[in-house]
Amino acid sequence: MNQRPQQHRPAAPVSRPATSTPPDVARLANELTEVMSALLAVVEQETGLVRAGKIREGMQLEAQKSELSRRYMLAVEHMKSMQKMLSQTDPELLATLRRHHETFRAMLQVNLTVLATAHAVSEGIVRGVNAEVQRRNIPNTYTANGQRATPGPRNMTPIAVSRTL
Repeated sequence: MNQRPQQHRPAAPVSRPATSTPPDVARLANELTEVMSALLAVVEQETGLVRAGKIREGMQLEAQKSELSRRYMLAVEHMKSMQKMLSQTDPELLATLRRHHETFRAMLQVNLTVLATAHAVSEGIVRGVNAEVQRRNIPNTYTANGQRATPGPRNMTPIAVSRTL
């Protein structure tokens, strides 16, 4: 009998009851602000660790960052559905949320830039090591005309890289 193992499926987002009163909308706005602040703190911590070259420590924040990101996306979706009511009942709170969100986006951009730079540097190091390994493994042979022989694919030895630290 050929059985397939069950695939892991992500949990469905938790749905919330429709928010209809101004206090509920304000509570949701405050929740969004708290989640953004917590996620921003984790992102800033990760950015600092990666800038300092402490990649392992930065990777340990992944689970916390994922959970906060999930909560953030849920809160944003709920706020989008309540934006009209919020703009009518408390436009100042909506403006504050937008300013906070712009700061949040700017810090995320810094984080993404730092992560992209770390990725490019590490990729450059791996490519450099690979080029050196290949250079050392290629035999120095010459053709009958005295030209250096081009090595064939048999002479190229791939390197293996472990992605776990």
